[in-house]
Amino acid sequence: MRFGLDDIADDLVALVVDQGWRPDAIIGHSAGAAIALRLAEVLPRHPSCVVGLNAALGPFDGFAGWLFPKLARAMTLSPFVAHLVTRYAAQPQRIERLIASTGSALPPRELARYRQLFTASAHVDATLSMMADWTLEPLLERLPQLSLPVLLIAGARDMAVPPHVSQRATTRLPIATYVELAGLGHLAHEEAPEAVAGPILELLGKHCALGADGKSPGSLSVV
Repeated sequence: MRFGLDDIADDLVALVVDQGWRPDAIIGHSAGAAIALRLAEVLPRHPSCVVGLNAALGPFDGFAGWLFPKLARAMTLSPFVAHLVTRYAAQPQRIERLIASTGSALPPRELARYRQLFTASAHVDATLSMMADWTLEPLLERLPQLSLPVLLIAGARDMAVPPHVSQRATTRLPIATYVELAGLGHLAHEEAPEAVAGPILELLGKHCALGADGKSPGSLSVV
């Protein structure tokens, strides 16, 4: 399995080419926004635009930036770590606290889905492996060279990836728009999908074969 940013993007390109897909727009949430921007660089047919939702386009600050990657690498060396995480997540109140720590509030049905994810050891192990191999700096250095339109949407209450991360990235991208949504957290698209869809449809109406009413969809990819 390959978990680095470039590796994930390369594997997705292989899938896109194999399936004959021609995405006009790529939408990515959190770390998926970095993958979306990397795909915009390496796809044989470049998309018309990219959307990042609470985009994780910056390293952790200070001591955390040094510690977290090393901690993830250490955790992947033990076959028991994923099992311990899934046992911890088995209690619903722990998942509720975890989601609340991102600044988002989700109904019980959505919380139950996250409990399924966090109690799947293969999912947890893959997430830790991705964290261990994640390197953003080369992509961040190339942001000024990305000449396609980029929309970065951030929840004002996001405590996982604070809004200033998207604000900072916007200043480095040649054609970028920043939209901040009040009262929403890291999972803004799940809390208020209509509020998130509005600026996305506006962008797609300008740059892709999609009307503002959303009834004439172009080709989209979501990561």
